[in-house]
Amino acid sequence: MKRRTLLAGLGATAAAGVLGMPSILRAQTSISLNGAVQFNDDHAFNRALLRFEELVKKYYGKPINFTLHRNSSLGLEKQYFEYMSQGKAVDYGIVSPAHMSTFAKAAPFIDAPFVFKGIEHMNKVVEANILAPIADEVAAKAEVVLIGYAGGGVRNIFANKPLKNLADLKGLKVRVQGAPIWSKTFAAVGMSPTVIAYNEVYNAIQNGVIAAGENEAAGVEAMKFYEVAPHLNLTQHAVSIRPICFSVKTLKTLPKDLQDAIMKAGKEAGDYGRQLESSEEVVKLDTLEKAGKLKRIPFEERDAMKKLADPVMATYAKEIGAEAIFEKINVA
Repeated sequence: MKRRTLLAGLGATAAAGVLGMPSILRAQTSISLNGAVQFNDDHAFNRALLRFEELVKKYYGKPINFTLHRNSSLGLEKQYFEYMSQGKAVDYGIVSPAHMSTFAKAAPFIDAPFVFKGIEHMNKVVEANILAPIADEVAAKAEVVLIGYAGGGVRNIFANKPLKNLADLKGLKVRVQGAPIWSKTFAAVGMSPTVIAYNEVYNAIQNGVIAAGENEAAGVEAMKFYEVAPHLNLTQHAVSIRPICFSVKTLKTLPKDLQDAIMKAGKEAGDYGRQLESSEEVVKLDTLEKAGKLKRIPFEERDAMKKLADPVMATYAKEIGAEAIFEKINVA
């Protein structure tokens, strides 16, 4: 089912679904929506979702209540996505594409290593709507709509030692996201990738289970990874893209004018989120480095790293039927 077809039919089923939705108050004048984010008030993801709320209220123009659950109080992004798919507990949130792979195998592709050349390239891909087929698959199979694209942070490897070249990466025990493409690409480069829950990374490095992880500046700051891994090795292996998601089961229960407001607000909040995170990144790293909390280490063989990962990415794109999308991204 295509995303546009799905959305076109949402209004017709609104009345039938309201009584069954715990997150929607039955009084028509008091609709309540629950959001979730893993981070605190200062993180770009939180601020993007607050902008989403603000814009929905502006475009809808009628009473509506939002509750945004911060600091992983409802679990982690993997759980948020499952809740949205089920139409329970969480109506909207920001989720890494890696956590959508159970429902849509192509989803992690948009956040895989070396897909984007940089933030400008990612913005071009988003604005050209090249990711629409993947969003269609997620909407059809997971019943979650990708209403906007936040993110925009460049991902590097933080470690308990400096890493300057491929020889330094050899055998590195590094935490990766759960989508298989992350393990495959990092293994191709010579590392020893391990899937560990995001909230367990700090302790895993501290206890010697792993030596490194990978994240953008906002995540390194928010999770204080620099305390156990103060070397930020500038591999620049990925640009984060973090969809703003909304439950289809919830969306079906809402009035048509509110559905329209949500879709419009989602796109604009995603644009805001990308601009915000990318603009703050250097400032965050400068502040942390000046405070002596981390040290940026230039990585000398980024192109060679990409060359080793490219065949894995090409094979992966073929396996999931995303060759056409991959080609469009590469020429964007």
